[in-house]
Amino acid sequence: MIQVVIVGAGQGGYRLIDALANHQAIHLQAVVDLSEDAPGMSLARTYGIATLKDYAPLFKNTPPPDLVLEVTGNPTVYTALVHQAPTGTAVISGTALHFFMLLIEDKMTLIKDLRENLRSVTELQQVVSEVTSLREVKTLLEAVIESTQDAISVVDENGRGILINPAYTRITGLTPEQVIDQPAEVDIAEGESMHMQVLRTQQPVRAVHMRLGPKRREVLVDVAPIVVGGKLKGSVGVIHDVSEIRRLTEELQRANRYIRSLQAKYTFDDILGHSTSLLLAVEQARQAAQTPATVLLRGESGTGKELFAHAIHNASPRHFNSFVRVNCAALSESLLESELFGYEDGAFTGARRGGKKGLFEEASGGTLFLDEIGEMSPATQAKLLRTLQEHEIVRVGGTQPVSIHVRVIAATHVNLEQAVAAGRFREDLYYRLNVFPIVIPPLRYHKEDIPELTQYIVYRHNQAYGRNVQKVAEDTLETLESYSWPGNVRELENTIGRAMIHMDFREQVLRAHNLPLLRLPQSHPSGLSQTSANIRSLADTLREAERAAIQQALHGVQGNKTEAAKRLGISLRSLYYKLEQHGLTKLTNASELQ
Repeated sequence: MIQVVIVGAGQGGYRLIDALANHQAIHLQAVVDLSEDAPGMSLARTYGIATLKDYAPLFKNTPPPDLVLEVTGNPTVYTALVHQAPTGTAVISGTALHFFMLLIEDKMTLIKDLRENLRSVTELQQVVSEVTSLREVKTLLEAVIESTQDAISVVDENGRGILINPAYTRITGLTPEQVIDQPAEVDIAEGESMHMQVLRTQQPVRAVHMRLGPKRREVLVDVAPIVVGGKLKGSVGVIHDVSEIRRLTEELQRANRYIRSLQAKYTFDDILGHSTSLLLAVEQARQAAQTPATVLLRGESGTGKELFAHAIHNASPRHFNSFVRVNCAALSESLLESELFGYEDGAFTGARRGGKKGLFEEASGGTLFLDEIGEMSPATQAKLLRTLQEHEIVRVGGTQPVSIHVRVIAATHVNLEQAVAAGRFREDLYYRLNVFPIVIPPLRYHKEDIPELTQYIVYRHNQAYGRNVQKVAEDTLETLESYSWPGNVRELENTIGRAMIHMDFREQVLRAHNLPLLRLPQSHPSGLSQTSANIRSLADTLREAERAAIQQALHGVQGNKTEAAKRLGISLRSLYYKLEQHGLTKLTNASELQ
């Protein structure tokens, strides 16, 4: 039996239910409508048919329904059904037409039998009733076929056209006069007739690429045989316009791009820690946020460069506009160029018809975050330099410049000065990017922030992993603080995450033995353990923090001592004194301060 679902329980659905409820070859699985009071819902319950408000669970059945009849009249519902229906489930397709033809054939056979055996007025009245019912079904069938958005083509057992609908004419450009009673091949511009193949094999075909009509419209074709009473009566084809599929695909891509360019998630409140070096980086980032200047975030992998980029965008006047991120190391040279700058129609093989906007255009008015900028190829560096200088881009394959208004935040773990010296990075681009550099310190330089970071990571993983860790033991913190953390905060987060995954859900204290094995710290000349060596006097600790703060301030202003003193909140004379005190008097440029 054909398993059928009816979506829509208005007057159209009511008539369908009434016509199909007792048919021998059809099983109505369910009737779906948002309104419980719809006329078809009441009728369905009378026949003992399931009634639902949502069709999605039906698509999870095994096996799924063979046919879904959409009679809401709402194009959005029809489009959603077509995209959500599982493989093997037809939405107003050959199976539906097959179903209607079965019904009509049965009715016509009954009428013929009644006419041949007419004996009484009662039988005549029955014939009249059947004819009336047949006309109603025929009218309903025509309405369904005429209203469907997919093109339908039907041929008889000899392969001659007997039915098309308006959607067919719209897609192919062929009128009924050009198709009806004509060979099945009449509409083919490129490819083999699937109607003739199905009539020959009596097996359905799905998603065959073809070109139809005088305009050579690119389509996908599904064709199924029509079998009535065990006899082949013809075939029915459903034609999907590839341009419509492409349009929906582009809408999905635009939606994905919109999701990717949603407002940045993090703010400065999400940057945890109170060490001098980290607070200096945060203060610099806050200052950068209030300017349109290009920002260069420098730091090792895992230090939180993307977190800083989000926070700068959210604290800037551009925070209502897009924040778009692209990882320059994750894309090939050609793909990165087309992603950044977009391309024109026909720019290369496989280019989308009509071209595509690049990320610079998508981020216009907002922020473009170029992560791993040090991995960009020289050719793309040249185009990026021109974009930063001229505030305009030229799409791949295009000639006309497009003005853009984008704030660029770049990030890298690469030593750009060394890359420039080695010829891997353009010197002019380096100076264009290095307008407002911010150095984010590695975790080993601000280990005093580890307890606060650890507590926050534990809180987050409690929610993610279903744990109930309330405390971090002192021996755990000592172990964490004795490690050098080459992977920085990212490694710390992964380490704590692995520890909590292996904890029992009833444990409430994270202890040192829960931690995965960490690489041993480097030995010290004194022979002391790392933990012992880290126990220093307060004066030594303050002296080292002061030295690191001065280095970072000088680096942030490219060695300008007057500006560094202003940012540190001390006099220029005091700065010179401290430079001499810490042995930093010979440092004259930012590259020496790393």
